[in-house]
Amino acid sequence: MVSDDDDDGKLPAQWKKVCVVGAGMAGLAAARELRREGHAVTVLEQAGDVGGQWMYDPRTDGDDPLGARPAPVRVHGSMYASLRLISPREAMGFTDFPFLPVDGGAGRDPRRFPGHRELFLYLKDFCDAFGLMDAVRLNTRVLRVAMAPPQCAGGERQWVVRSVRVGERDDTGVQEEVFDAVVVATGHYSQPSPPTIKGMEVWRRRQLHSHSYRLPEPFRGEVVVMVGCGDSGKDIMLDLIGVAKEVHLTAKSTEEATTPAMSKLLAKYGNLHLRPQVEHLSEDGTVVFVDGSRVVADTVMYCTGYVYSFPFLDTDGKVTVDDNRVGPLFEHVFPPALAPSLSFVGIPRKVPAPWFFEAQGKWVAQVLSGRRSLPPEEEMLRAVDEHYRARAAAGVPVKYTHELGGIEPLKFIEFGEKYCGFPRYEDWKREMILSTIRRRDDDDMETFRDCVDDESD
Repeated sequence: MVSDDDDDGKLPAQWKKVCVVGAGMAGLAAARELRREGHAVTVLEQAGDVGGQWMYDPRTDGDDPLGARPAPVRVHGSMYASLRLISPREAMGFTDFPFLPVDGGAGRDPRRFPGHRELFLYLKDFCDAFGLMDAVRLNTRVLRVAMAPPQCAGGERQWVVRSVRVGERDDTGVQEEVFDAVVVATGHYSQPSPPTIKGMEVWRRRQLHSHSYRLPEPFRGEVVVMVGCGDSGKDIMLDLIGVAKEVHLTAKSTEEATTPAMSKLLAKYGNLHLRPQVEHLSEDGTVVFVDGSRVVADTVMYCTGYVYSFPFLDTDGKVTVDDNRVGPLFEHVFPPALAPSLSFVGIPRKVPAPWFFEAQGKWVAQVLSGRRSLPPEEEMLRAVDEHYRARAAAGVPVKYTHELGGIEPLKFIEFGEKYCGFPRYEDWKREMILSTIRRRDDDDMETFRDCVDDESD
């Protein structure tokens, strides 16, 4: 086991009983930092293992992209079988536990850009190295997190967490526990966000969100329309062009989507077509695009991302999700009105993981122990409002409030250093990621992960 002593040898001013919701990468990072600071930690995870989205599950949610029939237990993970990391392993990994290839390990993937299972196994190795599994309660679904009634005037805020063992009837096996603090680390890849397109309700052929995609074989010989061409859309497209009769990839702007690498693909594969957005779906199976072109399709797949969702969280309206903005959150971690007893780790998008989650977890742990202090509530609310105004003035849509990497990279680079003395993200790692993205967009979307040479070497 790796030594897990406190960084500077000082004992915390106070320890707390903390519940972490979720044992994915963010939850594990937070749990480790909380323990390092001397807190008593319980991690609740509804899946049968740690890893969150990186735990591949061959089951899917079915063909219902609208979430009209919410399942009592979600499908664990949003991985498809062929998924590989888009960042090199050198740029990933915990700061003191590098993401190195494991020699001779059964089922291990030594490639620089390994598949999803390698990262899942790495997270399990991390748990073992730091002795975290004894804090994790698997197969435990959180039903409700709410403020506990005040025990006495002026008493510190506490939280009642109600949970149930997965597989138990809703009225049996329910447990209620009181915690001094709760860290929400459920990620943002579990609640699909399908678009609203005219005709979706009458289109009788297969519709699904990319969250439910696992393997290409069920789409063999089909005409598939893929709505959205982000990272997952492009990856799944590469999976399908080898088996589908036609793949029609839609983009908000076909001009912006036609990168040099995309042009090479379009020239190479006669069954691949880049289309503008869908205007409407017809009951007879026709998909009509905004430029008037149309195609009769067998499947429409929505590669349209995810929304933040916390159905278990009851804060009397103090924490809301509006147009995918979780707020108000001070620096994407603490709700000012509930700080520091409630915090969120893993909300920001397009940030280096798990480094950013470590920094968030360390800050939360130190604030709870009294090592660090937060500004007054009024000051935090003012800072949140100023952040919102600055984003609006810059033309950034509300739904991108928590996207830092492509909009405000300096914020994530300096985050840990600014708030909890955590080392800043190294420039060479960021350049390695950026050079990989450039190679993907400007050279070859199919093989960029397998190139040995790197601009940053």
